[in-house]
Amino acid sequence: MNLIPFLIKQKIISKQEGEKILEEAARSLKSPEEVLIEKKIMPENSLFSLKSKLINVPLKKVDAEKISPELLNLIPHDSIEFYKVVPLGVDKEKNILEVGMVYPENYQAKEALRFLARQQKLSLQTVLISLSDFRKLFQKVQTPEKEVESALAKLEEEFGAPSIDQNILEEIKENKTPSLTEEQAPIIRMVAVILRQAVEGKASDIHIEPTSEELRVRFRLDGILYPSLTLPLRVHPAIVARIKILSHLKTDETRIPQDGRFTSKINNKRIDFRVATFPTILGEKVAIRVLDTGESTRTLQDLGITGRNYEAVMRAIKKPYGMILSTGPTGSGKTSTLYTILNLLNQNKVNIVTLEDPVEYFINGINQSQVRPEIGYTFAKGLRQILRQDPNVIMVGEIRDEETADLAVNAALTGHLVLSTLHTNNAIGVVPRLLDMGIKPFLLSSLNIAIAQRLVRVLCPHCKTKAELSTEDKNYLLEMIKTLPKETKTTLELKNNLEVFNPKGCPQCNSTGYSGRTGIFEILEMTDQLNEIITQNLSEKNLKEEAKRQGMLTMEQDGIIKVLKGITSLAELKRVTSAKETKE
Repeated sequence: MNLIPFLIKQKIISKQEGEKILEEAARSLKSPEEVLIEKKIMPENSLFSLKSKLINVPLKKVDAEKISPELLNLIPHDSIEFYKVVPLGVDKEKNILEVGMVYPENYQAKEALRFLARQQKLSLQTVLISLSDFRKLFQKVQTPEKEVESALAKLEEEFGAPSIDQNILEEIKENKTPSLTEEQAPIIRMVAVILRQAVEGKASDIHIEPTSEELRVRFRLDGILYPSLTLPLRVHPAIVARIKILSHLKTDETRIPQDGRFTSKINNKRIDFRVATFPTILGEKVAIRVLDTGESTRTLQDLGITGRNYEAVMRAIKKPYGMILSTGPTGSGKTSTLYTILNLLNQNKVNIVTLEDPVEYFINGINQSQVRPEIGYTFAKGLRQILRQDPNVIMVGEIRDEETADLAVNAALTGHLVLSTLHTNNAIGVVPRLLDMGIKPFLLSSLNIAIAQRLVRVLCPHCKTKAELSTEDKNYLLEMIKTLPKETKTTLELKNNLEVFNPKGCPQCNSTGYSGRTGIFEILEMTDQLNEIITQNLSEKNLKEEAKRQGMLTMEQDGIIKVLKGITSLAELKRVTSAKETKE
């Protein structure tokens, strides 16, 4: 392909301009395309659109944010830089590797890509990408690996190897600023790279773990842990020390766990990080929760609370007093649900006070307090003080003991709306759990609703594919549909042929087939009938019958609705609800 002669022939540039462009390209070791763009002779979009037609290769616009680091690792970074090529996606069904090329006419580049594709048992499919898109993607290639390698090299240069730990620690302790943009200290850069990669990859947690041979960094994405980086074990004390300084923890205390937090601005966005250290026989492990402040402004619908469940929550929060309890295991999204409800209640005329351990999200207009059991400031003690603050709404992070349960119930009975969490397997389990904690049956009339929940991964809207159901799965779905309340089946508008979807994987979802998570819920409301059962004829059977009479959806039923709506997959629902495994 001769671009310059073609442009001359089309009278886009003159012959003299063409000769100058070629001379400039040869002198500066740049391509004619780069010179044309730098000299502003042609807009980049127009140039590459024209080139696409000339070489008969489709032009593709690429969003760098949607290309995962894992995908970029399919091609060696040196090859990406030298040939100006980038992997864009893998079609697992057709075994095709899609690669974006700035210069698809480069025969050597294509041969190298074919060789790499064959090694991975994939066939090659190429598209044209612009220079600016390539540069944005190449920035991702350079970080975090390139930055980490550069920081490690600087450590070697400044302190030598392998005994550099004490020197690094001294350097870090001298620089106690929590800014993550400084580049003068290699360890500061290294920690900043890890944090930035986690935020850009939308990770919920960072795990920094010493092993017998290396320091392992893993990220949790949509509830699943993935390896991210491996670092030399000798930098472990310095990495931990840097994180401790950011979190205002004791750097010289390594024998006991410590908790802290810090805030940073990454990509012009305020991000909170909650830090927990834990001593192991190989050294301190650090777990960092990534708290995106935007998460605290989600709506109930964003969480997955819709239909009858939404109406039940709205009825509960409109009551001036009573208890709203969110229940489920650790990591099921209970706190996010309570924060969303707090946002709905947060008005100038309402005094909201919270007791949390720890405070996850800061919300303007709400009085948030963190308990400190080590100095005697417990949920129970804090709750007594809160009642003197003239609150309308109280949130207690967790009801852990009889004293806290008793105070929360009495607060709910004396004109306060109380929100809290409890550890039970389902919504019905809230009743026996509170009774076990010494609450008298007649006092449970203070319960407005009990919300039980789990989190399921959401299918990527860009690549989900229609599933072919096995006989077993089809029968399972049909049986579950029969159990749904009549009103729910009416709103579902079920088709004759059940339509469900499976994950596939594409660049937008990091080739996982899933993007984000949503909740599956069951919500039990306090009614006269339920109150009568609790006080006069309590049994699990009677509780279940009352839940069914209310039209309560179980978490599995709510999940089935989300499967039929194409929000999640049947396999994901079964994984989360511990139902029978889907057959491959």
